[in-house]
Amino acid sequence: MTGQAAELHQRATQARLRDLRMVYEARLGHIGGEFSALDILTTLYFGVLRIDPQHPEDPERDRFILSKGHAAAALYVTLAAAGFFDTAELDTFLAPLSHLNGHPDRKKVPGVETNTGPLGHGLPVAVGSALAGQLDGSDRRIFVLTGDGELQEGSMWEAAMAAGHFGLDKLIAIVDRNGLQQGDTTEHTMRLDPLADRFAAFGWSVREVDGHDYGALLEIFAATPFETGKPSCIIARTHKGHGVSFISDQVGWHHHVPSDDEYLRARAELEAQLT
Repeated sequence: MTGQAAELHQRATQARLRDLRMVYEARLGHIGGEFSALDILTTLYFGVLRIDPQHPEDPERDRFILSKGHAAAALYVTLAAAGFFDTAELDTFLAPLSHLNGHPDRKKVPGVETNTGPLGHGLPVAVGSALAGQLDGSDRRIFVLTGDGELQEGSMWEAAMAAGHFGLDKLIAIVDRNGLQQGDTTEHTMRLDPLADRFAAFGWSVREVDGHDYGALLEIFAATPFETGKPSCIIARTHKGHGVSFISDQVGWHHHVPSDDEYLRARAELEAQLT
């Protein structure tokens, strides 16, 4: 791994280490889904998004919405690393009166575009934002990261239908397709496949990618919009808990807090990945 991909790997590994520590110290969090999303977040914030942390309200900035808001710690470590707020504030995660709640709050955290947490809200907000940009004649892009289990919410498909109807080609939805949700696999809970065909049926242009391959992520983001007049859907194949062997693909780590031994083992694995 060389060049930009190697830099993104270093950043994402550091982010996983910080996320792990935050959840361990707070005794709450969602490490599994945060680790599956961190390579996507890192690639977006350090290789794709047109944003300026010194001007977080620039009307022509790209927008990123974390629809799976329970993965807030992953967003916080990314925003802090990108310069939206002091990294020292990460030590307050979930503490009384902290700005860094379990779900992101746009009134408290610079860089957060909309409050999310209850599932099924982020994509509808992103559709509204993309429609507003279309009406403004703006080139700003709207990126939204959804969980795959979240796609069991009816509001997501209402939003998907509207996006296709209005031809919102500045809208890019990324599905964190790790195949697991709280308690079980997505396919056992409520079957989603053939997921690409479902989005295509609503008028989206769809591609799939390895959600942990930085080069492939950069390439696919650079190719958006995939088709003029259609929203783009990227199905990112990921692993829940990616980066730590005993966490990866384990449904029990949806909101498991590591024990002392698990924390030390996970930290050692991640530190070994740094060069």
